[in-house]
Amino acid sequence: MSALSKVVRAGVGRKRVQTLVMVLTTMMSVTACILAVGLLVAAQGPYQRSFTDQHGAHLNVLYDQAKASPAQLAAAAHAPGVTASAGPYSAVTVQPRSAPGTQFPPAGSLLPPMTLVGRAQDGPMDGLRLTMGHWVTGPGEVVFLDGHSPLAVGDSMQFPDLPGHPTLKVVGLASSVSWSADGWIAPEQVVGLTAPGTTPAAQYLYRFAHADSDAEVEADHAALAAAVPNGALTKATSYRPAREEANRTASTFVPFVTAFGVLGLAMSVLIIGVVVSGAVSAATRRIGILKSMGFTPAQVARAYVGQALIPAGVGTALGVLGGNLLSVPVLGMAHKALRGGLLGIPLWVDVVVVVVALAAVTGTALVPALRAGRLRTVEALAVGRTAPGAKRAAADGTTERAGAAGLLSRVQNRISRLPVPRALSLGLASPLNRPGRSATTAAAVVLGTVGVTLCVGLTLSLGSLQDALTADRAGKVLVQPPIEGSAKPVDHVDEAAVAKAIESRPGTRAWYSSVPTPVTVAGNTGRSQVVAFTGDVSWSGFQLVSGRWFHGPGEVVVGAAFLRANQVKVGDTVTLSDQGHSTPAKITGEVVTTEDLVFLDRAALTPLGGAVHSEALSFHIDLTPGTDAKAYADGLDQVVEQQGLSADPGEEHINIVVLAMNTLAGTLTLLLAVVAGLGVLNTVLLDTRERVHDLGVLKALGMSPRQTVGMVLTSVCGSGLVAGLIGVPIGILVHHQVMPAMASAAGLGVPDADLAVFAPSVVGPLILGGLVLALLGALLPATWAARTRTVTALRTE
Repeated sequence: MSALSKVVRAGVGRKRVQTLVMVLTTMMSVTACILAVGLLVAAQGPYQRSFTDQHGAHLNVLYDQAKASPAQLAAAAHAPGVTASAGPYSAVTVQPRSAPGTQFPPAGSLLPPMTLVGRAQDGPMDGLRLTMGHWVTGPGEVVFLDGHSPLAVGDSMQFPDLPGHPTLKVVGLASSVSWSADGWIAPEQVVGLTAPGTTPAAQYLYRFAHADSDAEVEADHAALAAAVPNGALTKATSYRPAREEANRTASTFVPFVTAFGVLGLAMSVLIIGVVVSGAVSAATRRIGILKSMGFTPAQVARAYVGQALIPAGVGTALGVLGGNLLSVPVLGMAHKALRGGLLGIPLWVDVVVVVVALAAVTGTALVPALRAGRLRTVEALAVGRTAPGAKRAAADGTTERAGAAGLLSRVQNRISRLPVPRALSLGLASPLNRPGRSATTAAAVVLGTVGVTLCVGLTLSLGSLQDALTADRAGKVLVQPPIEGSAKPVDHVDEAAVAKAIESRPGTRAWYSSVPTPVTVAGNTGRSQVVAFTGDVSWSGFQLVSGRWFHGPGEVVVGAAFLRANQVKVGDTVTLSDQGHSTPAKITGEVVTTEDLVFLDRAALTPLGGAVHSEALSFHIDLTPGTDAKAYADGLDQVVEQQGLSADPGEEHINIVVLAMNTLAGTLTLLLAVVAGLGVLNTVLLDTRERVHDLGVLKALGMSPRQTVGMVLTSVCGSGLVAGLIGVPIGILVHHQVMPAMASAAGLGVPDADLAVFAPSVVGPLILGGLVLALLGALLPATWAARTRTVTALRTE
């Protein structure tokens, strides 16, 4: 073994605590980087990756087998532009009811029409991926399209109008990159779901050479229709709505993942630099000893780079392992929210992060090692024994003090005269012994505070935005629309009687009703849904991006989708039409919604004939504090059932995208906080070990263990508090940039209420969070310093 190898091994083994800290710091930094970069890659085009992996179809087509022979349908696979096809699969379009025992919707509810296809899970095209439960094992079971299931796994639906009254149990959910069906059943089940006198449809799946735009897909559709007898093609579903929804969701992830990724990379490089350069700087005297033994500056540099690379290499390997293991649940959550994308970290991400981490270690170790290696042997020995800022022997035997060092000394003197216990004043002044190192560590705490602030802000904003998006389901009690086929069907709902029952019931605080209307907006070609309100809507939770709520007839509020589609803005006037009548209405505000909606007062329908879809009427009820929602709903249900309605407690709807974002932000923030804490721990540990002889002197003069702990913890209070004061405003600024970018990607505006989430009650704890983060990082070194025996400290160099 060469002398250089012995020096490297001895250096690693001699400073075990410092080596352990370097391993942990590098590990956590690499883990954070791998997760951040992996998430950013996962958010880049997840749909296209899933489309390729699952062999998605551009068009899902249903043919009427009574109008075309199997040979004619098979020949359509050779239509112009077709590159691949799969099928036929037997398909039926049905409209079942929820079976007894189903909680929501209530038993007997008419479910939406759905297309069920009999096929296996895998196939040459549109491979299905289970996201919950299991695949169908035979008749009596169904797997629904994830995200579009009207029932939960375990619930059942029935077909009372079909022979034998078949029942299907939901046994799983599956993702289809093409949205090829609403659900899938066993092929032998199709016959039992086919109405007498009819035949199942034949489903074919197609891919085309050109299908990137709506116009190209429409041309492909026309080519298929021309290849079969007239009227044989009954339905064609494009993949483009699925792609647009997936890409829009993925776009909302990019801004916040980018922000956390930049923070993670910056902090990782910074902390690794602090740890490595601090370790080399602390060994300056040992470098002088090596030079006195004949080591050249290049050998000294290689020795200390090697001492840094060994623990950093171990930490990097552990970080790669930890990052890939942690990516399983994290990317799994992202995959579910994005409906596609990565389920593992790509190899190139691991390689890039490893190279960057080891390059950062090499660079930060090489600079101070070369600088120390160029010192004369006597100077290296002297510098290793003398704290920065102290008087140093000059070459001519005189002493001099650098201007900056003199200024620091004067500041330290002023701090020492503060009216606080001596142990605390010593702690407050100690960061000035190593100002560069202290400033770098404070910067790491700043970045950690920025991450925590951003995470808290996003959680609060996304929660508020989620409430706004689900405001149409607002209310602690909901009186549902009439259920067709219920025990007491009615042709008309007596709204006045329902309103009177609600108002007279104890516990009612406020209520409003909403109902879709047949009203259209001139020039809109029926794309928008117009919803009319009655009652007090102020408590509902609807949020406005701009403008104000409507105040009566002649005014409407609309969603961003309406403004974009019709190229209008708040303040413009639109024309409402129905039954040959029309009336102008001014857009007074933009409401937060992802749908193309128009909201207006029920009174605005009077000049148009006042027609509504009464079968879709619903009442939303707010309760006085302390009222039991279940008991209220049960009592009201006995009254409104006379109208064919049912009253149920409102349910909270958890958005998987919001849940995924909050989970990912929390995970990344925790990693950043741990990395920042390790940076503080390393800095305080180095400072404490460098001053261990001084610590022994103080202990000999009577400093107690409690005072020692106080002195060490006080040494980080200033930097922790400053980091909080700097990091929180930066985090708020980043939040104010990231949140609108996320909303814009989703096609929404952000109300001021969703940005103004940093109340004093939130900002105060966040500022103190920097101080807490610094104190936690310094706690272990403070404990070590308090437990060090006086004799041991005095003997330590």
